[in-house]
Amino acid sequence: MNFSFQTIKFPVENILLKEKGSKFIGFAFPVNNVKELKNALEKIREEHPKATHHCYAFRLGMNGENYRANDDGEPSGSAGLPIYNQLLANNLTNILLIVVRYYGGTKLGVSGLVKTYKESAKLTLDEAEIITKELESDLEIEFDFHQQNIIFTLLNKFDGKIQDFFTDEKCKIIAKIKTSQKENISEQLSEMQNISFKFI
Repeated sequence: MNFSFQTIKFPVENILLKEKGSKFIGFAFPVNNVKELKNALEKIREEHPKATHHCYAFRLGMNGENYRANDDGEPSGSAGLPIYNQLLANNLTNILLIVVRYYGGTKLGVSGLVKTYKESAKLTLDEAEIITKELESDLEIEFDFHQQNIIFTLLNKFDGKIQDFFTDEKCKIIAKIKTSQKENISEQLSEMQNISFKFI
């Protein structure tokens, strides 16, 4: 089972490539879900309303199982696919790569488009900082107030990141832990008294 994936650390914007009068501008965004993806696309459309095409490709999910390549009016397969292939070549997921084109009056032909979109996508990714991210799971633990030190120590041991902490008659913590540690932390929690936990 694979518990990590590669993505980019920060957005990369405005990487310019010129070809026969046309301008190609590359953008890459790290995205975790469809909502973030739509927001990034919307942002670029608003910034470049006069562009002839907004072509893009994205991959989401551990193995990039949720993906799409969009030619946005360019000949089929001439834009979205070359962009998508750059994501595959770099083994990246949870990423959106957009190439905005301003048409400059000279047609490039399908092979010219494929080459230029590929080049633009590659230049954009060359500027990105590629990182390996661990897959994380959300863990909810309920326990008695006097047990909080034990719970904090345990979470600390597993590099757990506390997202929420509620104190009532029972205390409740929601934390993010590395999915690769799920079994280990479950074992230790199971051995404790008066504690209930679940992955959410």
